[in-house]
Amino acid sequence: MATSSIFLSRTAKMFVHFDTNEVFEIPILEGYSFSQAMNTSEVTLSEANTAGGVSRRGRKLFNNSLAPVEFSFSTYVRPFVSAGSGTGAADDAAMTHGVEEVLWALMAGADTYTTGAFLSGSDVITVPAAATNPISFAHSNKAQLKTGAKLIFQLEEEDSDAGTLQYTITEIAINEATVDFDIEGIATIQWSGMGTGITESANQTAIVADVIEGVSTTTAFIQNRLSTLTLDPTDSQTGLSDSAYTLTLTGGSITISNNLTFLTPEELAVVNKPIGHVTGTRSVTGTLNCYLDDSGANTSAGLFTALASATTLTQNEFALNIGIGGLTGTPSLKFTIPQAHLQVPTHSFDDVVSLEVTFDGVPSTFDAADEISLTYKAA
Repeated sequence: MATSSIFLSRTAKMFVHFDTNEVFEIPILEGYSFSQAMNTSEVTLSEANTAGGVSRRGRKLFNNSLAPVEFSFSTYVRPFVSAGSGTGAADDAAMTHGVEEVLWALMAGADTYTTGAFLSGSDVITVPAAATNPISFAHSNKAQLKTGAKLIFQLEEEDSDAGTLQYTITEIAINEATVDFDIEGIATIQWSGMGTGITESANQTAIVADVIEGVSTTTAFIQNRLSTLTLDPTDSQTGLSDSAYTLTLTGGSITISNNLTFLTPEELAVVNKPIGHVTGTRSVTGTLNCYLDDSGANTSAGLFTALASATTLTQNEFALNIGIGGLTGTPSLKFTIPQAHLQVPTHSFDDVVSLEVTFDGVPSTFDAADEISLTYKAA
């Protein structure tokens, strides 16, 4: 009987090849995708009838260029403490890391890796410590992020014949990450990005030799129901209380985007390929969902009243501290947004009336890159 050559999506493993000898395995969830399209041009004719009553109506298609590879996938938030020694250890001491830490590092401008830390030149992107690991976007003001990193998807055959297909996406750049606050769920991140090309190869050896510790050392999933928030006006602003507003979250999300654009030449008579990317405006946006609560001046109803009536306040500024899993608990992922501009909350009239608060994280100055930072805490 012929051997089956069916591949199931549930057998997929994903790896980030950061540099020559630095490979990170990152478990992904159902719904991942990657694809590359072809950009074409159409040439058509439009003419009147000839004397014989004939009008040419043909057309031709030409391949102009390959579009950049687009990929997307989801991961759980999984902090862990390094074993501190041994082959492939994430650190040379018992320090806090995240399984998906390399993706944040790529997004934040990292270009090198030393055991335990990602760097942008000599500037630190990640700061692993025994209890926490802050990740900074302060050095992400770059026209182009790291080049040379690869994303590898490895699929195994349905039959246990050790047959594999490996798809390698080259010159990847992480464009966007969205962290969701589904109150009944586990903390997840939706990632998307692009690359310059994709290759397929069969029956590749399993990637194990250079994989850096992470997947097998952690079960620290984060429960969203434990998430907390502080929302504090940063200074005296007309119409707003100087005290922190207290919102008990029922859901929400935070999205960080590099707004990347890939560049492709436009020469005639060849199929052009993408040559790289450039960054656009960095954006930090999000929504916070909560019940309508008027038990005090600094609850959600008070926030609505204050923002709706502050008609002379052209800019508002709040310091947001959002702790997925809790601001002080472990495991957790904390987002710090020092300058958040809030929109007037909108009402949702379901069984229980709720509010949706939309915010934008903005830098302290046009030159700064301090819209957001995040901190992992391991159990």
